[in-house]
Amino acid sequence: MKLLFDAGISGIKAEERLAMYGRDIRKVDAVIISHDHADHICCAGVFQRKYGLPVYATRQTIAAGNARCSLGKMDYICNFDSGERIKFGKVSVQTIPTPHDGEDGVAFVVEKGSKRLGILTDLGHVFNGLNEIISSLDAVFIESNYDPEMLENGPYPPFLKKRIQGPGGHISNIEAAQLLSSSAKKGLKWVCLAHLSEQNNHPEVALRTHQAILNKTHPLYVANRYTVSEILTV
Repeated sequence: MKLLFDAGISGIKAEERLAMYGRDIRKVDAVIISHDHADHICCAGVFQRKYGLPVYATRQTIAAGNARCSLGKMDYICNFDSGERIKFGKVSVQTIPTPHDGEDGVAFVVEKGSKRLGILTDLGHVFNGLNEIISSLDAVFIESNYDPEMLENGPYPPFLKKRIQGPGGHISNIEAAQLLSSSAKKGLKWVCLAHLSEQNNHPEVALRTHQAILNKTHPLYVANRYTVSEILTV
């Protein structure tokens, strides 16, 4: 089963990046959208029309995505409700409602057999139940969006800084690391830091923060903003 989460880059980029590891985008079984912000949904229509991929999203997410960036005609949309478990053969995807300020946004836990992978970005804040979710995972992509000092001293206007730090924004390097430190099980296979801000973070800063708090208890990786990352297995 081949699942693709979110569609914020162009079809050409997605096709090329998958091909670098011998993957054919046309053989993807489903594109699953987390929320309506452009960097997660803007190319969903292209993925559906050009490659024939079914797009899974909540009705509210599709409606808001259309209003935000005009997704175009899509003939193959599969709606789910936030909080619902979606089945793909032997693979299930648990959708987890988040307080992020998208429309009806979700994070994901992908499960096959006894293995559980978390895809936890655009979380809003550390909400109730998140610790329990992380404690159940075998590996995790987790948002580590900003360094508080870089955000405070950076170029963003005050209203945007407030939004990022607020209950509907993002979690920081420190918050992500503390969450993992308090909740991740000892057998966690790896942590991949994701959704790093281009302006308010840096891979070395994020890694340094996590290493200091986690004390090398889990293998750490950083998802690259600009190209493919290495293949990670669970």
